[in-house]
Amino acid sequence: MPVHYALTDAEPGPASPTCQQMAQAEAGVSAPFRYADVPRLTRFSDVLDETRYVPVPNTWWIALCDVVMSTRAIEDGRYRSVNIAGAALITAVSNSLPGADLPFVFGGDGATLLVPPEHRDTVEAVLAETVTWVREALGLDLRAALIPVSAVRKAGQDLRIARYAASAHVDYAMFAGGGLSCADAAMKRGLHAIPAGPAGAKPDLTGLSCRFEAVPAQDGLILSLIALPREGADREAVLAILGAILAEVDASPGMGRPLPESGPSMRTPWSGLLADARAEGTLAGSRFLRGAAMFVTRGAAFALFSLGLPFGRFSPRRYRRRLAANADFRKYDDGLRLTVACPLATADRIESRLAVAQEAGLVRYGLHRQDAAVVTCVSPSVLRDDHVHFVDGADGGYARAAAMLKRRP
Repeated sequence: MPVHYALTDAEPGPASPTCQQMAQAEAGVSAPFRYADVPRLTRFSDVLDETRYVPVPNTWWIALCDVVMSTRAIEDGRYRSVNIAGAALITAVSNSLPGADLPFVFGGDGATLLVPPEHRDTVEAVLAETVTWVREALGLDLRAALIPVSAVRKAGQDLRIARYAASAHVDYAMFAGGGLSCADAAMKRGLHAIPAGPAGAKPDLTGLSCRFEAVPAQDGLILSLIALPREGADREAVLAILGAILAEVDASPGMGRPLPESGPSMRTPWSGLLADARAEGTLAGSRFLRGAAMFVTRGAAFALFSLGLPFGRFSPRRYRRRLAANADFRKYDDGLRLTVACPLATADRIESRLAVAQEAGLVRYGLHRQDAAVVTCVSPSVLRDDHVHFVDGADGGYARAAAMLKRRP
């Protein structure tokens, strides 16, 4: 049965002494919690070792959003818009708080960030602006919430965090303890909701783009997978199953990486131009001028990437290599979430393992097979190496896997 959490929409009161004392003892009272101080894991398999995770303080907040009816939008061919909506919150918060190192996770049709108390009001405003922009610019309904960490602990869950180093330049946050699942369930029940901002509100989305071609699977397929532990399941048995899945992926050609080392190819300047111009709004009161300006900018970028020639300090080849190295295609947040390239036989073995584990009452899972992967980029400066890139399946990926998961008892 799905897990239900007794989270309420009341203002957060003081945390229970047990939770508060645990958080203070483990996180330390004298030294404020900083995500940058969390040790970096360099082997992805280590994310299954929950002793590597540290508690998030009760004073922090969980900001999250997701696209309502995302599966229907994907069926209508709007998967790129769904991914852009999901990544918009991460981009907008990063731009609103430059220099703040906040942990986040991209979910395909949504995103989650952890927010220290001093940035709560800023993030609330950004959430409201993002809801408005997604509705007006993309024609999608985005729900959002801002939930205190203390509330998920009161509901009987925990929130612990680790950092996985995808490359020397980029880390991604991993989560354990059930806190994010608890918060997501609360958001979908309308608790702690953040209403839309005023009409015309738009967050700072500098660096957010989806300008690269879908990457076809080589000699196999792209598998998007979500595997979550069942309530009350033996934890060691669950982790053994998840470890076996990772071992299957690691044994695949390229260790499951869905992007080639040289990075994806750039889309033509006119691809998606009209929709993107509408999302950007007018320039000097003219949609035509906006479209023309975007075409010129995209044309120049397309020429640079196609020729691979350096321009000043910018090297297109280096950028694409960094893109592939920095890609976020596997994550752990209360369960395993992957978008990987693998042979058909590997996908079959993974699905067979999950089916057996589900029958044994250990996990719930959803997956989706497709022919290609897509990437959504957050790159405020092309001259830096710490740009981040979220990988999803080109045919709905995580959203379709989540839809399959919801249909399971």
